[in-house]
Amino acid sequence: MSNEMGVRLVHNFTHPSDLIIDLAKGPQLARAVIAAHRRSHLHAPRSAGWGREAATLVVTGWPLDDASPVEFFARCRASLVPGGCVAVLLPHGDVTLPVDVVIAAKRAGLAYLQHIVAADRPPRRGQQMRLAIHTDVLILIRSTTGSGGADG
Repeated sequence: MSNEMGVRLVHNFTHPSDLIIDLAKGPQLARAVIAAHRRSHLHAPRSAGWGREAATLVVTGWPLDDASPVEFFARCRASLVPGGCVAVLLPHGDVTLPVDVVIAAKRAGLAYLQHIVAADRPPRRGQQMRLAIHTDVLILIRSTTGSGGADG
């Protein structure tokens, strides 16, 4: 994740009093959290407790090391306030991976909100060049109205 993506996630999906759970590798999100004066569980291990207070944003890398995707997203859902989001940073390349992630999230009761394509450099006007993709970010949300798409 770039520093700019960390800033964008923090500012677009949280308010100053909100809690963020940082499960991403690297210091980029931590820098954005500190700069924006947000509260967080910085670099909390996925297996450790995420705290008792519900968060507004959970940011994680992919793939997961220690849990099935559905179990992980169920834990995220339980740790989110209604309307809270999970941002999943996906490596670019596997075109089926975003679909698999969304299906697992829906099974855990989260709803798909948005797919962000983050480029490492913007295309320049008048130049024919391919967009060099840095990462894909899926935004999943805990519905405020019910199960959010969970089965049963």
